[in-house]
Amino acid sequence: MEEKLKIKVTIGDRVYPLTINSEGEEEGVRKAVKKINDLIKRFEENYEVRDKQDVLAMCALQFASLQEVKSIYNEKDGEEIERKLLEMSTILDTYL
Repeated sequence: MEEKLKIKVTIGDRVYPLTINSEGEEEGVRKAVKKINDLIKRFEENYEVRDKQDVLAMCALQFASLQEVKSIYNEKDGEEIERKLLEMSTILDTYL
């Protein structure tokens, strides 16, 4: 049974305690926290933002949008791959 790890992460100057499943998960969480904090810094440097909540909302929107765009492209890529595999299968069937 995997042991749970308790870690603390800082996002936007606030500390959040987390319980995670493994050290591998810890690495992923810490990379995500770094990306969030880097994006917060960019928003604060490039836009006049008075409220940290607004910055965090924009970060959430940015990450969710990227995820949705990737999902759309993956779906389209999957459909294209399936179409090409069917074409190849048809061509192979005619030669066999």
